[in-house]
Amino acid sequence: MSMQLIQQAVRYMEEHILEDISYADAARNVHMSSYNFHRTFSFVTGMTANEYIRKRRLTLAAIELQTTNLSVIDAAYKYGYESPESFSKAFSRFHGSTPKQAKHKSAKLHLFNPLVIKIMVEGGSIMDYKIEHKEGQQFLVLVKSFPNEIINDDNDHSIPDFWTECFKKDLIGPMKQLRTEGKRDLYGLCSPVKENGTHFNYGIGILIDEDTDHTKLKHFVNNGYTIWKTAPADYAVFKCFGPDGDCLGETWSKFFKEFVPQTGYAQTDDTDFEIYFEHGENNLFCELWVPVRQG
Repeated sequence: MSMQLIQQAVRYMEEHILEDISYADAARNVHMSSYNFHRTFSFVTGMTANEYIRKRRLTLAAIELQTTNLSVIDAAYKYGYESPESFSKAFSRFHGSTPKQAKHKSAKLHLFNPLVIKIMVEGGSIMDYKIEHKEGQQFLVLVKSFPNEIINDDNDHSIPDFWTECFKKDLIGPMKQLRTEGKRDLYGLCSPVKENGTHFNYGIGILIDEDTDHTKLKHFVNNGYTIWKTAPADYAVFKCFGPDGDCLGETWSKFFKEFVPQTGYAQTDDTDFEIYFEHGENNLFCELWVPVRQG
């Protein structure tokens, strides 16, 4: 997704700010899946598209309350809230003043201006990567569906909690035993459920190839595991170094802010995945594989 497409999405949201829209509508406007749009927008801007819409509406509501005779009740419904109470709560949380207080010129209000996307050069940095082609692959995985909104949400721990749950229930260890010793790497696979869906699938699993015991796969599938297939694709591959998952988020951010604008590659809607090596490099958290195509 280019910076021009993000700006096009911002323009769409501004033009339809008083309508019942969400990030899914903005995604359709730029011909992207809801999942990839949500992820790209949030990593590039540091906020979700829904958050952007909410802040812009509350800014415009404050200006109108202070400069016109618009009532609090009418403002609530005009700016997309179901009730004056929910509007007042959101307004107060954002501005630090109530809608009634906003009627007075002395009220302290926050101004959240329309977003303008610019590519800024802040200083030279090295981002190591390689482009690698993979034919279709198969994985044995434990799969769970998550709402798109959790992507890049620092306060959400749903996916780490999913890993913890699977380890506590001893669901990962037996799966790893299907692999040849020394090749028991774990994969975290991520893919949109469907083009305009509100959720994505995340899977924890192992690669199925010649180093996997195929005779026991049916047993695992009968006990809730899934065979996850990927199509042939080109991948941009990045190494994420660090003690925890923060380095993964930082790599995604650099992917959208640096790699995509500079190389002309764009992410596709195919499965992206992380590899957690059984025997990895020192301080390597994981390796990130992002499916890409030339812009």
